[in-house]
Formats: sequence, C-alpha cells, structure tokens
Amino acid sequence: MNRAFIKDPDDAGRPEDVPERPQSPHPNYVTPTGHRQLQALVAGLAAQRDRLVEQGKLANPQELALVQRDLRHYETRLARAIPVDPRGRPGDRVHFGAVVEVCDETGQAGTYQIVGEDEADPAHGKISWVSPLAEALLNAEPGEEVVWRRPAGTTRLEILAIRPGPAE
Repeated sequence: MNRAFIKDPDDAGRPEDVPERPQSPHPNYVTPTGHRQLQALVAGLAAQRDRLVEQGKLANPQELALVQRDLRHYETRLARAIPVDPRGRPGDRVHFGAVVEVCDETGQAGTYQIVGEDEADPAHGKISWVSPLAEALLNAEPGEEVVWRRPAGTTRLEILAIRPGPAE
C-alpha cells in the first residue's frame, strides 16, 4: 500500500490551517453601543479560548484554532476602533450614528441607523457607514432627495427626518 494514503499518527488531533479573517481597509468607526459590543465579543472569545485551553488534549483542536483566529481578528478590530458619539451633533444633516427616516419613490417608508461595520445589521435597520445606502444618505438634509445605487437598480429616497442615535 502506498504510504501517501496512510494516516500519520503524529497528525492526529492537529487542526487544519485556519485562514485569517480579512480586516477592512476602512477606519473602524464605532458607536458607543458598537464599541461595547466589540468589547463583549472579545471578552467572550477570550473566555471560550481559556476554557478550551484548560481542557488540554480533550479540547477540539479545530474549535480552538477557530476561536483563536476570531479572537485575533476582533482584538485587532477593537484596537482599531474609533469611538464616535453621535449625540450632540446637529440634526440638520445625516451623520454617523444618526437615525434617518426616508421614503422611496413608491411611498415606502424606511428607517436606518448609520453604524460601524461590526455593528451593522440590515435586518434591524442598522447599516454600515461604508454601504452604498449610507454613502447616499450621509450629509443629506431633511427634504433632500438622494439617489441610492444598488444592484437591483437606482432608487430615489427623500429624507423625511434625522434623529440622534438611541440614548446610550
């Protein structure tokens, strides 16, 4: 039998190489909420890593490798975080952290908060400041119409209102 197809006992339990998660090239602006979420995520991953290390040989080496990779990624994201408190900013223009109410050309209303990349959750109306929608909205004023270029086609949005982000 060809030795190439025989499992080497020294490889048992050795994790596969886990590729690093890419870092965004953009500044890591975060709202106060997003900053706390990153801190909690790093603390949770560190605790998970510590539990796996304590298990020693009983720990799943692949799981440990994944947790360590994610911990490195989010520690870097946290170190690069630039906290931005949107409170106290004038409400006359859309800015980072603001909640924006819009209406599209069909009359459909929507509400979006512009947040950091790690905090973005489009299903809950939180959009990354580097997304095409946020780029269309940033610096717009109430009553102004902006153009949102998206894969499904261009949409015009009217800015109805701008509010500061939720109280921290």
